Amino acid sequence: MSLIDTLRNALAGPLGQAAAEALPGLVERVLPGGIQGLLDRLQRSGYGRQVNSWLGRGENEPITADDLRKVLDNAQVRQVAEKLGIPADQVLDALAKVLPAAVDTHSPEGRLQPPAA
Repeated sequence: MSLIDTLRNALAGPLGQAAAEALPGLVERVLPGGIQGLLDRLQRSGYGRQVNSWLGRGENEPITADDLRKVLDNAQVRQVAEKLGIPADQVLDALAKVLPAAVDTHSPEGRLQPPAA
């Protein structure tokens, strides 16, 4: 099963560990700068507290679809939707649900690890 299939399956049902594990690889493929680029844009847009909570130990602060809408343009949302095979209007809600856990999963020492290919 491919990375995209894993994430698509996780998003179709309950969001779980599989989605958190697959998200960074998907983001690497469709967004400029990959997951680190997305985190950088979130930090520059005033969401540094949330990003730092995902990278650090302790509870992950949530992010909303509206927050993500401020940093992702429509073309990027459509690209993610296309890769996942879900409607574009569901992408930001899905990302908001899995992004904190995905970053947390891929930053065991407080630093983002590159996703597996």
